[in-house]
Amino acid sequence: MEVGQGDPIVFLHGNPTSSYLWRNVVPHLQPFGRCIVPDLIGMGDADKLPDSGPNSYRFVEHRAYLDALLKALDVRESVTLVIHDWGSALGFHWANRHRDAVKGIAFGEAIVKPQGLDHWDRIDMRWVLEALRSDRGEDMVLRDNFFIEKILPGAIIRTLSAEDMEQYRRPFAEPGEGRRPTLSWPRQIPVDGSPAEVVEIVAASADWLSKSDVSQSVLQRSAGRHSR
Repeated sequence: MEVGQGDPIVFLHGNPTSSYLWRNVVPHLQPFGRCIVPDLIGMGDADKLPDSGPNSYRFVEHRAYLDALLKALDVRESVTLVIHDWGSALGFHWANRHRDAVKGIAFGEAIVKPQGLDHWDRIDMRWVLEALRSDRGEDMVLRDNFFIEKILPGAIIRTLSAEDMEQYRRPFAEPGEGRRPTLSWPRQIPVDGSPAEVVEIVAASADWLSKSDVSQSVLQRSAGRHSR
C-alpha cells in the first residue's frame, strides 16, 4: 500500500503479522508524508517464494527484497521508518546502510541487540524458542500454525476480533511451506552467537544506533504486550 505525498514514511511489520498491523496508524500519518506500507516476502499479500524449504525466508533474503522494493520506489532521502518486531531489525539495518537518507526512526518491540538464552528465560519463552529451532518446530508451525493460533493471540492485550484473526490467518491458511516465513523468523533470532550473520548485522545496527544523532522514538505499551 502507498498513500499520501511528501517525504517517505516506511512502515515495516514483523512476525507473524502483515501490513494490516498499521491499518489504524497510517490514516493519522498520511497527511504528513508518502506512506509506504509493504508486506514482507511470503507474508500478507506478498508472493511466496518458489520451492521454499528450511533455508528460505532468512533475514538476508528479506533484506534483498526490501532493498529492491525501496530502490524501485525511489526511497532515498528524508526517510522516516516506523518499524516493529523483525521489521525493526530490517529497518535498523537499512538505516545503517543508508545513514544520510534517514530522518527519523520510530520503533516498538524491536530487535535492538543480540541476546542470550537468559533473556528468554526471564520472559518465560525459552522453551518456545528452543522448540521452534528444533525439528519439532516443523510440525508446530507448518502443520499446526503455532505462531498464528497461539503466539499472536496470546501476546496481545485485547482479544482479536474474528476479522483480525481472519486477516492474519489468510496468508498461512494452508498447511505446509506457505507457513515457512513464520518458522524461519524465530530461527533467525540472534541468540548466543547464532545465526552468526544475523548476530553480526544486529550488533552493527545496535552500535550505530547508540552513536547516531538521527531522531529515535520508542513506541511503548503497558506490560510489554502487543495491541495489534
